[in-house]
Amino acid sequence: MRYLTRFSPFRAIQDLRVFLSARRPHELGFLALAIVMTTLLIAGFIHDSHEERVYKREITYFQSWPLTRSDEEIRAQQAIDLPKELALKAELERRQKERQAQFKKYDDQLTKWGF
Repeated sequence: MRYLTRFSPFRAIQDLRVFLSARRPHELGFLALAIVMTTLLIAGFIHDSHEERVYKREITYFQSWPLTRSDEEIRAQQAIDLPKELALKAELERRQKERQAQFKKYDDQLTKWGF
């Protein structure tokens, strides 16, 4: 417990006062400027990190089918929907490959720079 007796707020304030009294005026000015600049930088990061969530309403509509429809009707509808699904899948793969190419470009630049 004797170790904790050295950690006194009164001693800390007295030590700070002695330290500041031994400084020249221009050193105190630069100290104040450094404190202000650091505080502004941290406050700027804190302020910039707050981002409002964008509310995006997603409504999904489904087709309503009667329970009495036949297997032929189901297969006919699947044949109609198949080209749409394949086009969506091809578009997704194209976007993924494009994104991979962008990441590869950045990776090559970083490798060239030595990172």
